[in-house]
Amino acid sequence: MLRTNLSTRPFYNARAVRAVLLAVAVVVAGLTVYNAVRIVALVSSQSTLGASQAEARREAARLRREAVRIGSQIDRDELAVVAAAAREANTLIDQRAFSWTDLMAQFETTLPQDVRIRVVQPRLDSGRFVVSIAVQGQSPEDIDAFIEALEQSGKFRDVLPSVQSTSDDGLIEATIQGVYLAGARDDKPVTASGARP
Repeated sequence: MLRTNLSTRPFYNARAVRAVLLAVAVVVAGLTVYNAVRIVALVSSQSTLGASQAEARREAARLRREAVRIGSQIDRDELAVVAAAAREANTLIDQRAFSWTDLMAQFETTLPQDVRIRVVQPRLDSGRFVVSIAVQGQSPEDIDAFIEALEQSGKFRDVLPSVQSTSDDGLIEATIQGVYLAGARDDKPVTASGARP
């Protein structure tokens, strides 16, 4: 078999070359059409966004003018009255949040055997519950044990006796005052001796 080309001109496969060029032209034409469609869509979207932005600016300017108009109509004295009423309502809500049950349960777990409570007066002071407790005890040590137990419970802070005297029947009378942390939680109560049961 003879494998040599005896023609005067070499043989080129023109069909394959044309097919490749046609395929490249189709791909280029497809990409051009795709890019043209995307450009038209982006220009349309940009004009829509521009219109929306202009509308948003007009609306913001209108709302600012409306706020200035409403602000000029507000009576400052009436606003002060409303603010004072809101503060009073918040104070009442805070006082309603005070739990007598939790407070008495705390006293039950911390009160020594030789101390009794005569008066309890909670009050709201700068957002904190300050509790005044009038107690009677057999000795000053009993009252000190009660103060220590309250402090160690984690529910009271800055517990101090403010007044201390001796009654006619020999009992020690004291007024104890401290900050009650109404929202504090403790897993285990502390007894009057300071030990956890």
